[in-house]
Amino acid sequence: MNESEPLGLLLDHTQDKIVLLDEAGTFVYLNGAVERILGFTPDELVGENAFEYVHPDEERRVRRAFRRVIESDGFAEETVEYRHGAADGSWVWLESRMSNLTDSALDGFVVSSRDVTDRVEAERERAETASHLREIAAVSGDVLWMFNADWSELLFVNPAYEDVYGGSVSEVTDDPKAFLDTVHPDDVPAVEEAMGLLSEGTPVDMEYRVNPDEGYSRWIWVQGEPITVDGEVVRITGFTRDITDRRRRERQLVVMDNLLRHNLRNDLNVILGTAEVLEDVPNTAEHTAVIRRVGEQLLETAEKEREIIDLITGQGNIERIRLDEAVTECVAAARDRYPHASIEVSTLDPVAVEGCAELRAAVIELLENAIRHADGDDPTVGVRLRRTPEHAELVIRDDHTPIPAIEANVLTGDHDMTDVYHSSGLGFWLVYWCVEISNGSITVESGADRGNEITVRLPGIVD
Repeated sequence: MNESEPLGLLLDHTQDKIVLLDEAGTFVYLNGAVERILGFTPDELVGENAFEYVHPDEERRVRRAFRRVIESDGFAEETVEYRHGAADGSWVWLESRMSNLTDSALDGFVVSSRDVTDRVEAERERAETASHLREIAAVSGDVLWMFNADWSELLFVNPAYEDVYGGSVSEVTDDPKAFLDTVHPDDVPAVEEAMGLLSEGTPVDMEYRVNPDEGYSRWIWVQGEPITVDGEVVRITGFTRDITDRRRRERQLVVMDNLLRHNLRNDLNVILGTAEVLEDVPNTAEHTAVIRRVGEQLLETAEKEREIIDLITGQGNIERIRLDEAVTECVAAARDRYPHASIEVSTLDPVAVEGCAELRAAVIELLENAIRHADGDDPTVGVRLRRTPEHAELVIRDDHTPIPAIEANVLTGDHDMTDVYHSSGLGFWLVYWCVEISNGSITVESGADRGNEITVRLPGIVD
């Protein structure tokens, strides 16, 4: 046995494929691992050019790496990954380390390679899965997110975050807790408590308000789930869904339920009670007038209820409306119905908005309410429509008795919708919901010496 035989036997038992290449890339020597990894015997490859067995897509890159190494003036070493042809015609992923370190005993350059096929395929599968998830996340209306266990690092969030929360992805990337700035101040303590529970390993299911740019009018449903490894929370993941429309419908149904159970029941009791009186009173004219008046009110309420139900079931039907033209039409309709009233239009700027079609009904309701509740027989109502840089601003003014607080609170959205609504009609609810669905707002200013001034502001002005 010569001196090289023990070394050769040792190399044949290594797990890595070790070869010796000359400057042209020809195999001079291969150890026994080549048969286990590629299916070739060493003798089959000796004298063959190594680059002819490299996949065409990687051959040029591998050849260039080899040339850089062997032509370097100083010590050089590179590691490359590529596909190498196997004896059965398949391709095996190799990770090869090549260097220009040699001596007189070695007539060539050593390249050691290991089979990394399983790792490369696993990485490719993970990359494909991640790509599919990113594609799904990119088009999802839900916010998908992942943080580390102590909320100090944002691991993932999809673009829907910016639309729902109103913050920027870059801000929450730089400061993961910056999303708390988008949460309604009254809801922040509950959110922080939920964050603590998730960090401790407890799942969370909650609803709260976000998006300061929209006045925190967006309601979201959040489900968070801690990811644990060996009993320790390592990540926190979950999703956020915009449930604003659902919450709005729930609030609307609460109001409708309370009104139907309370107001209509009370009015019907008046009718029934008056009818009982008629049975024993010879002169019934006065009582008949009461029945007629309350019956007409009930009929009007039913008509308003139908309009509101149509509005609720048809939510989302936003269209372009020339508001100046719509106001003109509404003023004409109110003048036809109430010829004794004076409706003065001072300013009517041309302006178009994106809003629900029922906005016209809301304008008519505001005009007719001002006329019907006038203190005298010759009511005067002022109308002004002005275009500002950000809003269309409609003002309806009268000089009558101030609107009761419960009515004004309905218009501005300050009414507690779980309370029984004791007002006499649904008109202001129709106005409120029309404006809210159109992403607008209402303010009411009243006083004994100034009457009432209702201002409707609608955003999203379009040309």
